Amino acid sequence: MIFPYIKEKIKDLYAEELGRPSYPPEVMFKILFLEFYYNLSDVEVAGQLKFNILFRYFVGLKAEDPIPDDTSLVVFRKRLGEKRFEEIFDEFIMQCKEKGLLKEKLKAIDATHIIADVAIPNTANLLKDGRRRILKAIEKEKNGLDKSLKKYLPEEKPSGKPSKEDLIKELSLSKNLIKEVKGKYSSKVEKLVNLLEKAVNPEGKRKLVSFVDPDARFGTKSVNKRFTGYKIHVAKDESEIITSCETLFGDENEGEKENFERLLQKEDKKGLISKAVVCDSLYDSLANRTCIEKRGMKHYIPEKRKKKKLNGFLYSKSEDKFLCPKGYASIGKTYHKDGYVYYFSSRFCKGCDAKEKCPCGKKRPLIYVSESHLLYIKADPEKMKKAQKKRKRIEAKFGEAKKHHGMARARYRGKCRVAIQVLMTFIVMNLKRMIKLLKMRENTIKLALSSG
Repeated sequence: MIFPYIKEKIKDLYAEELGRPSYPPEVMFKILFLEFYYNLSDVEVAGQLKFNILFRYFVGLKAEDPIPDDTSLVVFRKRLGEKRFEEIFDEFIMQCKEKGLLKEKLKAIDATHIIADVAIPNTANLLKDGRRRILKAIEKEKNGLDKSLKKYLPEEKPSGKPSKEDLIKELSLSKNLIKEVKGKYSSKVEKLVNLLEKAVNPEGKRKLVSFVDPDARFGTKSVNKRFTGYKIHVAKDESEIITSCETLFGDENEGEKENFERLLQKEDKKGLISKAVVCDSLYDSLANRTCIEKRGMKHYIPEKRKKKKLNGFLYSKSEDKFLCPKGYASIGKTYHKDGYVYYFSSRFCKGCDAKEKCPCGKKRPLIYVSESHLLYIKADPEKMKKAQKKRKRIEAKFGEAKKHHGMARARYRGKCRVAIQVLMTFIVMNLKRMIKLLKMRENTIKLALSSG
């Protein structure tokens, strides 16, 4: 199981001879596991350990043993960091692979959103909050605040919506404060100044949501549905085990080549190469299809837009030719602008009675096909349909994570901390699935033995 592995994996983070004795790492990890399994907070899980004998038994604490408090859990997460939690997640996946629980036939890739743990201020209040934090950090650093800086202290937040004049005033004060303090104080202050600078001079639309969680972003689920937070990008095996996951900023497009390639590289690192990959139409691009093909896998990705021009034309994969609705075959092709131009014999097309309505056009009997569309039509339509039906099961995994394990909203603030929440959530869900699969296998063996 995964728990005995914890001590060996993070032993370098603890000094045996220095400091007071720590709680065993596997005990701390098991407490975190229970926290995410039952969707509890740090305080709630620490409270359960005081009275719940089953919790104590699971984590390995005796009745007389001291109990770690909620701050110990915060320190433990910070000490491990995102990288160690991902290594623990990967080790668990390797255990699933060794036990033969992964089917490695169809890999589903998709993303979901997670709401950030912040209130969204308007622009005027955002600027005020930025100045307040900068001045507070300077005051703490210098044990006081110069009179010249006190004029930048924000007034109390107005109850109503700020006027245009209020916004102009806040922008002016914020710009002047940046000029006065930039490059003069510690890196902590400088970091806040840089954030305020982004709020004052945004590149395009406002990206900074809040100073409480500077990593949170405005994102979209669809044209009419927006959210504020992060995206969770995952790869799922057909066995319903999440094999790789990554936390993205809320305004990132998971279908971009860089994000798609990075997730597949995580799969490569674990040696997980399936026979095919299925995604939704957001991943429709030549780059993504090429990423899959170079790994020797088939791709089942629907197109964003139907290519109306090719309606009625059939593609022969064996001959690499197109057949028009009248049964005439293309006689050649040439490469042109990220695609191919397939041309037909003018001798056949000249006397065709459907020439007036032909998608080829009246003058030259040819059609253009992009490389991406050509790769798409080469896929088996029946297998595509079955793969897309199986892909929808990933929505159930997202629903389980949000409803039963608290992934609908971020527990923590900051992309790295949210990534830890995501990794722990899927470790819990994967272990549940692993136990179920092992029981199913055991029952199958027993049934085979009894019938034999």
